[in-house]
Amino acid sequence: MFWKQARCSSRRQFHNAPIRQNTPTKLTNILAGGEAPAVQIKTISDQGIELADGLIIPSACIFLEDKTFLWDVPQALWDGWTQDHFSVLDVVVPKPELLLLGTGKKIVQPPPHLRQYLSKIGVQIDVMDTWNACTTYNLLAEEGRRVAAALLPVTPRSWARVSTPNSA
Repeated sequence: MFWKQARCSSRRQFHNAPIRQNTPTKLTNILAGGEAPAVQIKTISDQGIELADGLIIPSACIFLEDKTFLWDVPQALWDGWTQDHFSVLDVVVPKPELLLLGTGKKIVQPPPHLRQYLSKIGVQIDVMDTWNACTTYNLLAEEGRRVAAALLPVTPRSWARVSTPNSA
């Protein structure tokens, strides 16, 4: 008996009602419309981080509050780093929910004193390689989250210092 019922139900005819187009539904596309974040990362390469507008940032940078800051950090990872390297996060209001720390080609955990400092100022940190930090930043920024990214380039390099007449 059970077999007969299953066999009968498998021979059911499809309903061929016409498809209605442009009919409002109760579903809403949450990704449609709205403004894109001001800073979007297009790709990352040995030349640097390329933004959606074509600008290539060749060395370390911080994305915070839809702005890009050049980040002057020591060439050697974690050697000589102090909490001053993250001080911009202490003065911004509101603070980001999350700091994505991209450490180049490989994940290298920051020393405990830097983690403690970020925790003390109320910033959660997620350490990953720079490629994944960039893609995660794009996703979270597009969702409208308060996210910051501190990114080290895939190929380590520092900014060339240029003296200006007012810097003497």
